[in-house]
Amino acid sequence: MVDRATLPDKTFASRVDWNLLRTFVEIVRAGGIGAAARRLNKQQPSISAALKRLEDQVGEQLLRRSASGVELTAAGTALLGLCEEMLEAARMVPHQVAQATKRVEGIVRIQLISAVASPEFDDSIASFHRRNPNIHIEIRVSPWRAVLDALEHGEAEIGVGYDSNVRSSLVYEPLFVERQQLYCARSHPMFGHRVDRLGELKDEGFVLTGEDELDTITRLRRRYRLGTRENGRAEDINEAIRLITLGVGIGFLPMLAAADAVAKGRLWPMLHADTEPSYDIFLLARAEPSRDTATQLFLDEVLRRHRAQRRA
Repeated sequence: MVDRATLPDKTFASRVDWNLLRTFVEIVRAGGIGAAARRLNKQQPSISAALKRLEDQVGEQLLRRSASGVELTAAGTALLGLCEEMLEAARMVPHQVAQATKRVEGIVRIQLISAVASPEFDDSIASFHRRNPNIHIEIRVSPWRAVLDALEHGEAEIGVGYDSNVRSSLVYEPLFVERQQLYCARSHPMFGHRVDRLGELKDEGFVLTGEDELDTITRLRRRYRLGTRENGRAEDINEAIRLITLGVGIGFLPMLAAADAVAKGRLWPMLHADTEPSYDIFLLARAEPSRDTATQLFLDEVLRRHRAQRRA
């Protein structure tokens, strides 16, 4: 005997009031019924009544009131995820329609750190251009803090870079984990040898990357007093590779950026593999609900490809 109470309600989509779903999301985002009422410019009893009607239609309690506001039940958590997906799909409708009718023009401004090596990101740019040949793609390279500032100030819409903290004004999507190594040139006495104790290198001449140096590397250097003797400086990773390769000094470089010089025998990785510093490189965007169509389509392209790759 089949328990009909456990069967899916095939009429739910036609019965549910979609405005109630939006109100539910606003309650959760605001952190309470009163806060949601103020945000929506409505009376608190009307918001409470909307929540009660939605719970009646779903057949489950969605929220519990607490001293701090509201807490999601298991049913509420499941519904919230579905509601956010629906709202995101609805928000993308004008962008996708514009793309389908080939009416998309504009500029996508991307600001990133130097020497980003990400096949997925490159593939996204190529695919995006094939789909939207009339959209101009502009790329600027700058130190990582300048990438974050440009996004916050509206000077760029998309960023690729590093952050040692989390800024509430930005959204972060991990693109890949980057690793760095300490390199020396073929002319250096340590070429072909590994370093067992970093402190032994405190008197070595270094090539530093200035404002482009990540906090992870700065903390490591300071811990072992590395780089106090500065022989060279380059704000761009590719130019730092040039100086290190020419024997100006030793220095830290992203491994993917230095891979070609290592393969050609021009650079030598001095650290053991288990001591290589690593960190996340993020796809960054401003945390705002409305973006121009060109920017939104590009962001969607990168995220779609990246998430598909992670599921593979």
